[in-house]
Amino acid sequence: MYLDELQLQNFRNYDSLKIKFNSHVNIIYGNNAQGKTNLLESIYVLGLTKSHLLDNNLIQNGKSSCKIKGTVKKNKFKTKYEISYLEDKKTLKIDNQEIKKITDYINNSLNIIIFYPEDLEIIKGSPNNRRNFLNLELSQLSDNYLKLLNEFNKLLKIRNEYLKKMAKNIEVDNTYFQIITNYFVDKSVLIYKMRKKFVEKLNENCGKIFYEITKLPDFKISYVTNYETEDIKKNLLDKLNKNLKKEIKLGSTLYGPHRDELEFYLGNNNLKIYGSQGQKRMAVLAMKLAEIPIFKQFKNNNPILLLDDVFSELDDIKKNNIIKYISEDIQVIITTTEIKKINKKKFSSVSIFKIKNGEIIRTEEVENERTL
Repeated sequence: MYLDELQLQNFRNYDSLKIKFNSHVNIIYGNNAQGKTNLLESIYVLGLTKSHLLDNNLIQNGKSSCKIKGTVKKNKFKTKYEISYLEDKKTLKIDNQEIKKITDYINNSLNIIIFYPEDLEIIKGSPNNRRNFLNLELSQLSDNYLKLLNEFNKLLKIRNEYLKKMAKNIEVDNTYFQIITNYFVDKSVLIYKMRKKFVEKLNENCGKIFYEITKLPDFKISYVTNYETEDIKKNLLDKLNKNLKKEIKLGSTLYGPHRDELEFYLGNNNLKIYGSQGQKRMAVLAMKLAEIPIFKQFKNNNPILLLDDVFSELDDIKKNNIIKYISEDIQVIITTTEIKKINKKKFSSVSIFKIKNGEIIRTEEVENERTL
């Protein structure tokens, strides 16, 4: 799978843009605040229907609408994707046919792995950042996960509303509350198992990748819950029932995958507490690179890898070690402010683009005998 062509209209700082990409490596360089991150963001939105950044106002200032269009090649077939925004309304299309459900669009869309500077918050930030990471990646990997997550969130909301009523001594249907709790547990078990399997798959490769980049051993990711998982359905249901008074007092469901966590370790040291900025950055990058074979296995297609300013503040050894994991059969789009510090000879095929004030021109097309 690769993105062959991208078109933007009134998106962020782009009035109008049409760009064709190399099926392997694409490097986009230019000064800061020229639109490099916006370009990668548009590709991410095209795949997942929303931005990975906090600011979700994608329409260019002074305009009422914007549009993102992309042509993707999968197994020699071309598919056209389109997302348009008219004020608060979002319209999704595949091959010019409107798709009503976001789940249907994402299940048939391009698969994307992105690394950007703010990804450090996956380790540094709140547990919600880590759960969001799990949810976004699994939504791409599994056709059922996003639907399952939506059902879980509805049940969680209903259960919390009942707990708040109980706290105010408002009479509720206890039988219905127990039915909701049972359904909640069933969905929780499925989410836990899918997340756990995903983390296990990450650990098959992320430690090796982290070592190859940094020469530091024993990096791993742990999936952490606040309930016993050996007989997860029984234990979670027991936990909820035994702590019902506490939950009523707080008006909130205290146990379940909405409280689960990821922890990152280098040996016995939790990186959130003891890791340096550089170690945290490389940990997130190793985790993202470890996703590539998972996407290949479960989607039977290569993901598109977006690397936003990944090479800044790295020495040449680390840069070259990262390049080793940008394989020949995957499309990579890299942004940088320092094109001279990337050794283009390390890639077999690379297109170079210069960006300035939202305008992009192809400056170079390089074919090399790749040597690592």
